[in-house]
Amino acid sequence: MVDLSAALGPLALKNPILVAAGTFGYGVEFQEFFDIAQLGGVITKTLTLSPREGNPAPRVAETPSGMLNAVGLQNIGIDVFLKDKWPALRGLNTPAVVSVAGFSEQEFVACAERLQGSGAAAIELNLSCPNVAHGHGARCFAQNAQETGSVVRAVKNVSRLPVFAKLSPEVSDIASIARAASEGGADVLTLINTLPGMAIDVDTERPVLAHNTGGLSGPAIRPIAVRCIWEVCKAVKTPILGIGGVTSGRDALELILAGASAVAVGTANFWNPRAPKIVLDELTALLKKKNKSTRECTGAVKEFS
Repeated sequence: MVDLSAALGPLALKNPILVAAGTFGYGVEFQEFFDIAQLGGVITKTLTLSPREGNPAPRVAETPSGMLNAVGLQNIGIDVFLKDKWPALRGLNTPAVVSVAGFSEQEFVACAERLQGSGAAAIELNLSCPNVAHGHGARCFAQNAQETGSVVRAVKNVSRLPVFAKLSPEVSDIASIARAASEGGADVLTLINTLPGMAIDVDTERPVLAHNTGGLSGPAIRPIAVRCIWEVCKAVKTPILGIGGVTSGRDALELILAGASAVAVGTANFWNPRAPKIVLDELTALLKKKNKSTRECTGAVKEFS
C-alpha cells in the first residue's frame, strides 16, 4: 500500500490528482468514462456572475506540444449552475471546488456569497484568465500584487469556504504575487494558468483564433509551471495546487517534487477523457516503487548547490 493522501489547506484529499478548471466541463460530464469519485477532487468550469457566450469561433487550436484556447469563459452563470448542475456534482464522493471569475472585486465577492451553504469544498478565484478582454475597468488581477491581495481578502471576508487563488505566470516576480495572495488569506495557490500565445495560418495569413490570441497550455508550458511552483514554494508556506502540462504520473510527480501538494490535469483531458485516472494510476505505481508517500515527495527536489 502507498499513502496517496494529500491536503490543500483545510481540504483533505484521498489522493493528489484533481482536474483543472475549464478542461472537465462542469464536473460530471466525464462520469461515463471512469468513476471520477476516484480522483482527489474536481474543479468546475469557471463561472461568472452572469452567463457568458464566450469568444467567437474558432477558439481552440492545436500547437506543438500543446494547444491555444480563447474560449473566453463561456459559462451558464453561477445561479443557473447552482440550480441545474450542482445537485449532481454535490453528490459525488469527492471534493468539488467551484471556480469563479469576476470583472471587478465586487463580482468575485458576489459569486462567493452565492456559494455559501452550497456544500462546495472550496472556491477557486480565477484571477488570471488570459483570453478575455480586460477593458472597461476589468483587468488581470493576478498581474498586480495589491489587487490580488485585495480580491482574496474581500472574498475571505464573506466566505467560510477555503479559497484558492489561481495565479498567472505572465509576471516578472510570481513570488511577490503569491505572497500578496497568501497575506490576503488564500488557503491554496493554484499555479499556473495558461500563458498568452498566438499562431498564424501562413496560407490565409490570418490568426488561427478569432480572438487573435489565446492561452497556451499543455506539455509546452510544464517547465514554466515547475519553475513557478519551485519559486513560490520557497517564498510562502501556503499549499500549492500545481497545474501545467501534466499528461503522466511522472509529470505529476515532477510538479509535486517542485513543491505542489496536489496536481490538476488539464489539457490532457481534451485528447483523452480518461487522462486523470491514467495519471493517478501511474503516480501510484511511481510512489509505490519509491516507497514514499505524496507528502514525503512534496517539495523534496534535491537541488544542486
